[in-house]
Amino acid sequence: MPSTPHLSRRDLLRAAALVPAAGALAACAAPASQPAQTASAAPAATSAANPFGVGDKPLEVWIFDGGFGHQYATDIHQPLFKTKYPNVEIKHNVTKEITKILQPRFAGGNPPEVIDNAGADMMDFGALAQDGQLQDLSPLLDAPSWDDPNVKVRDTIDPSVIEIGTYDGKFSVLGYVNYIHGIWYSQKVFTDNGWEVPKTWDAFLALCETIKKSGEMAPFTYAGKHPQYAYEPLLTMAAKIAGNEVLVNIDNLEDGAWKVDAMKTAAENMAEVGAKYLMQGTAGLDHVQTQTAQNKFQVAMLPCGSWLENEQKSTTPDDFAYAMFPIPDITGSDALPYGTLHTQPGENFMVSARSAHPQAGMEYLRAMLSKKAAGDFSELVTTLTVVKGASEGREISPGVTSATQAVAAAGTNTVYYRVFAWYGQLNDECKAATGELMTGGLTPDAYLERMQKKADEIKNDSSIKKFTR
Repeated sequence: MPSTPHLSRRDLLRAAALVPAAGALAACAAPASQPAQTASAAPAATSAANPFGVGDKPLEVWIFDGGFGHQYATDIHQPLFKTKYPNVEIKHNVTKEITKILQPRFAGGNPPEVIDNAGADMMDFGALAQDGQLQDLSPLLDAPSWDDPNVKVRDTIDPSVIEIGTYDGKFSVLGYVNYIHGIWYSQKVFTDNGWEVPKTWDAFLALCETIKKSGEMAPFTYAGKHPQYAYEPLLTMAAKIAGNEVLVNIDNLEDGAWKVDAMKTAAENMAEVGAKYLMQGTAGLDHVQTQTAQNKFQVAMLPCGSWLENEQKSTTPDDFAYAMFPIPDITGSDALPYGTLHTQPGENFMVSARSAHPQAGMEYLRAMLSKKAAGDFSELVTTLTVVKGASEGREISPGVTSATQAVAAAGTNTVYYRVFAWYGQLNDECKAATGELMTGGLTPDAYLERMQKKADEIKNDSSIKKFTR
């Protein structure tokens, strides 16, 4: 879950020192002092087999080197694309620093075609949309699917992909993976110790106390260097207490949205966990370090998404048996029932509107959305994609099985938020403030006051484009 600097009218590059002249960073619209933008390729003739008019120009792909690695791109997606377009050279690249590496490319008018815009250094989708940098992917939805020319792409994917990926009325961002968030644990550890999955917050705190007193391991941790891992359960908890409207109001920058009672309760609960039950040194550790500590049986529980199992495959004991549980019932009269989950499409791919060959970029995404590509991806990285039925008949791991069962049990009781993808500054602020909340540097009231102040600042800044849902 990802830091997001801002483009053009919102300070195209906050790290101006990355390129020589600060003045050249003023806008993506390429003023006279900038190099001219690369002209997009004129489309080749379109056909049912080549719906976007892919030509022979190269296709440049950048993959975020995170929980899923990048082997899926080189071993699955790119070879599949090449079966139809053998003359298109694919320039494969991988990085953990999407913004640092690629923002200068946008500033210079020569962005790559396909970007897996994910991770802690992802670019700000709201700013990209505001500056016209996102290719309209609507034609992709109405193109024939890679597998069956009689079925449109839109009918092969979870409908939430379209909703979540729409900016300014245009489908512009493809969430490829079904991110399922929860509290992750080892089934072996819980079974060996006779611990039961807590279904109420009181039971959760009692379990934390039992684990703490056992002296065998710490009860809880999170990626201290990346506090978005802590704000995720906090926001999900607030939505469970008072309903999805809590998150809708935060997304829409409604007055006082951060200061409602449900948010205060959630902040107080997370602050209590931070004060009493965190693994020692959590604040100085990143996601891999905390997750590896869990694999070494140093800590029992941590909040994460369904990419966790694959990310930790090299350190996880064979009998660890990952599993997850949802945020427990909080008040006894929560608006949403036990089992409610935060789940939404993630691992977001985009095609650059100002790249040299956006037609090939869209076709690359069409190949990714084939059943074979999605199914092979699921097996390789032990997670679920948004392609309907792609995992049918495939071997899936304990963690994916647990997450899949949780989604089935949740049914329609799922929640999500978009505010941090829309407003990178608010994401930065929430990460910093949540880190302080969890380590005692901010009281819950001061935390919510700080977040509301930042939300209001963004709301009142006319240079920032606003989005609603």
